[in-house]
Amino acid sequence: RLRLCCQELTTVRVQDPRVQNEGSWNSYVDYKIFLHTNSKAFTAKTSCVRRRYREFVWLRKQLQRNAGLVPVPELPGKSTFFVGSTDEFIEKRRQGLQQFLEK
Repeated sequence: RLRLCCQELTTVRVQDPRVQNEGSWNSYVDYKIFLHTNSKAFTAKTSCVRRRYREFVWLRKQLQRNAGLVPVPELPGKSTFFVGSTDEFIEKRRQGLQQFLEK
């Protein structure tokens, strides 16, 4: 018998940024996080949630607390004084969050 070994794959995407409470002082952007995997460690093979930047900050702190000597990836900066358009800032942050989750 020939037995093929199947490699476990996990794909995560950060997409669809949306401004919530637009026009108010407490507006924020959240992102759709889509996960697809064939790993046996996950009961759901796909999941999709919306998360905002501060939830990534929380996740990073939890990872740092439990990582020991393993370096935890950086998050994109939290700048309220961004030079350029808001759309440009949101896209750069989306890309940075994507890279964070991939690492």
